Amino acid sequence: MTDKPRQLRKLHHIARDIGRLIWCAVGAATGIGLALWFVRGPSSPFLLASLGGSSVFLFGLTRAAAAQPRALFGGHLGSALIGVLCFQSFGDALWVYMLAMVLTLIYMLATKTVHPPAGANPLIMVHEHAGFFGLWQPVGLGIIILALVAVVWSRLLPGMNHYPTNWFEKSPPSILWGGWSK
Repeated sequence: MTDKPRQLRKLHHIARDIGRLIWCAVGAATGIGLALWFVRGPSSPFLLASLGGSSVFLFGLTRAAAAQPRALFGGHLGSALIGVLCFQSFGDALWVYMLAMVLTLIYMLATKTVHPPAGANPLIMVHEHAGFFGLWQPVGLGIIILALVAVVWSRLLPGMNHYPTNWFEKSPPSILWGGWSK
């Protein structure tokens, strides 16, 4: 007799988890869809690479330090700026892509604004021969839309983790980044 209530509880938890998974997926689809629609359309490599990865963080890893606004906005805008500055200063060459990526890594770690999807931005900015307007469109507008959808979406269903959980959380949270140990 005790097995039946336990099985029912287990089924209830499975159904709840599946419902949350579907909710997260629909939120991510809504966020990226609105960003694609408002910014430039699905042909933009920035939207496919950077914002797609950010959607995974915002809707799937809501509580992660790398998903919080400090990392989301700081990582995207800083890395895009680095890409634009590298292209504007040095043009489009393999070593410029490498320099932009290395400077982005240093910037994100030093400022504790690591948002892994934003690591694609400097490469994309150099490839697209982007100017400073690229910081607003597609980068700034795209992340604003994603963040706003995440804020609203995370509050529509009771029991979900609200985004953001900590506006200024550092990412990474400690100095133990890279290959270093204590």
